[in-house]
Amino acid sequence: MPPKRRGPLQTVQRETDDIKRKVDALVQHAAEPDASDRTETLERCKELQRAVEEIMKTLKKLSKADELAPVGNYDQCKREEEKRLLTLYERLQSLAVQLKPHDEMAGPSSSQRDQENEEENSDEEDVSSEDEDAEEEVKDNYDNDNDDDDDNADSGDEDISPTASGQGSVSYIALSAFKGEEEGDLSIQKGEGLEVLSKNKDGWWLAQNSRGQTGLVPKTFLKPSSPQDSERKDEDVDEGESEEEEEESSKTSNWNTVRKAVTEIDATDVLSAMGAIPPGFRPSTLSRLLEEGRSYRASHFIQPKLSQSQLSFKDLHMDPDTGKVHGRPSRVSLTLTLWSCRMIPPPGVGLQVLSRHVRLCAFNGTQVLSNIHTVRATYNSKSPKTWSFSPRMTGMLPCLLDGDCFLRCDSESPDLGILFELGVTYIRNSTGERGDLSCGWAFLKLFDESGAPIALRTQELTVHGGTPFEKDSDMDTTSTKRGYPTGVFQQMLLSRKIPKLVVKLKSVNTRSRELLNLLPDTIVGSLSTVHLLATYRQILADALLLDRVTMYNADLICSSVLASFPDVLDQPDLMDAFRKSWTESESNLRRSDKRDINVLKQMFVSVYMGSVFPLLYSAEMPAPCWADEEVESQRARIIYSPSQKTSVETLLSSQSSHQAFDITQVSYDLISSAQH
Repeated sequence: MPPKRRGPLQTVQRETDDIKRKVDALVQHAAEPDASDRTETLERCKELQRAVEEIMKTLKKLSKADELAPVGNYDQCKREEEKRLLTLYERLQSLAVQLKPHDEMAGPSSSQRDQENEEENSDEEDVSSEDEDAEEEVKDNYDNDNDDDDDNADSGDEDISPTASGQGSVSYIALSAFKGEEEGDLSIQKGEGLEVLSKNKDGWWLAQNSRGQTGLVPKTFLKPSSPQDSERKDEDVDEGESEEEEEESSKTSNWNTVRKAVTEIDATDVLSAMGAIPPGFRPSTLSRLLEEGRSYRASHFIQPKLSQSQLSFKDLHMDPDTGKVHGRPSRVSLTLTLWSCRMIPPPGVGLQVLSRHVRLCAFNGTQVLSNIHTVRATYNSKSPKTWSFSPRMTGMLPCLLDGDCFLRCDSESPDLGILFELGVTYIRNSTGERGDLSCGWAFLKLFDESGAPIALRTQELTVHGGTPFEKDSDMDTTSTKRGYPTGVFQQMLLSRKIPKLVVKLKSVNTRSRELLNLLPDTIVGSLSTVHLLATYRQILADALLLDRVTMYNADLICSSVLASFPDVLDQPDLMDAFRKSWTESESNLRRSDKRDINVLKQMFVSVYMGSVFPLLYSAEMPAPCWADEEVESQRARIIYSPSQKTSVETLLSSQSSHQAFDITQVSYDLISSAQH
């Protein structure tokens, strides 16, 4: 019977067992009092260190697809082997420090290091070019440098990289207390001094406290204790920021916001270092843009756009024959449906997910060109890596859950497309801190190389990690370039594990095209609200183009609808209440009245003022808070409860509590509201 073939992971496990036996024997031999030949023992220690490094590099390249047979809990087994190798490396490094002669404790000379590097290079000449690149990267990390360049979060590698002191160490101070939860972790107290022995690119550093205890601690809990190190680190940051500012001044983009999301050391860095989120997750870029103000909200893009002279409107014109808004075709005017997301890595157990959602907008590769529209995904615990949209339910589907969207954009950029950002809103179980994470992004370019529009069909988009401004950031460490299998069958299996977003592009029917042409040249939103937006634009055109005394008059316009509807547009639950009341009123109209724009405008004002406007300024209505279940439930009770239903009469009665009156509630300011 032929011997059973071993898988790559099993081979690494056996090699680690063999190294462990040799390390135990070496430590026992070094502890003997008659161990006089310390130089020979030190050389054996260095050989074992190099062997551990080689096994670690081999282990990093392994993926589950390389196994000859299925392996249960593969990722867990791989992490356990990494921890075993780190522990062995730590023991060997401590032993090397003990065996080092006192006159060499300051660290090896530069000539000795160069000689060792030359020996390593001569031993590895027969390795392939790809492995040589990896070896050079690891060797560079092993060189004698005290900077933090090996700590960049952009790199997906997690090679062991000892600090500059080689056999010595670098002093750091703990920023806050950390309690080790797993074997090999080092518990520290705030203000405690530590000696960092090695820095790993996964964010966990090997440190030693004053009592001689060693273990792994997150790098975000440490800061350099030497003022010189801090000053040099600040200088490096300043240089990097100045280079980025020069690049930002050369072209218009959203890089400033993205740089904050990528470079700031915040809770996301801590979560990534602790392994609570996958490596491709980042702070949400589009969420930060939404928090900056109304510049990327629908309430801003629904407003008319002034022409270059600022004496007329660029995208709002009246047809003199019909008295209706003149339809304007845009370069891109389409509808799309979000179908599903597959193989999206879930966050770790330390986070409670409050919302899973997709944010989409028009994008040209460097700049967000439209408002940011959000669609919340539904989630089944039985399929934790699958998201779906537009769930079946009785009654009206909320626009926040509606995967049917529309997009209009008049940009002439050849790289114009749709940016999709998959995100989660979370709360940390330990601290109660909230945050928004990007689980990945996908980009659908709407024009080919010749400038022709792409075919309107179902698209399977690959979800990339990081941000749209990062390159080659993987969602999962098992799908890195080094881990791609060569077999056709293995590639087929791997393709099923790649995160995907399924989107269906659809052509616009005649009725929908007529409504979409009444909207601004650039806007994104839910398809279920198009008829309301088109009617609002008609009312807006009447007030701005017909009712003003002259086109040069910029006085305040007394209209509660024009003044407050943009605020309602940013609150999906109020838009759902408006849609519900509109549908009920429209069902009572005759068929001819449903096509009469004057009847529809009157009904718009009547329904809006009788249902949504009182809710918008009700004192009992809490302010909207994204992904806050308690606030959303309280608002839903007020909106849909019959006992809580309000009207203009009840709002003005002495028994009703409402917000203090503000002139902005009933006056529309053309100058401040229009897009410039």
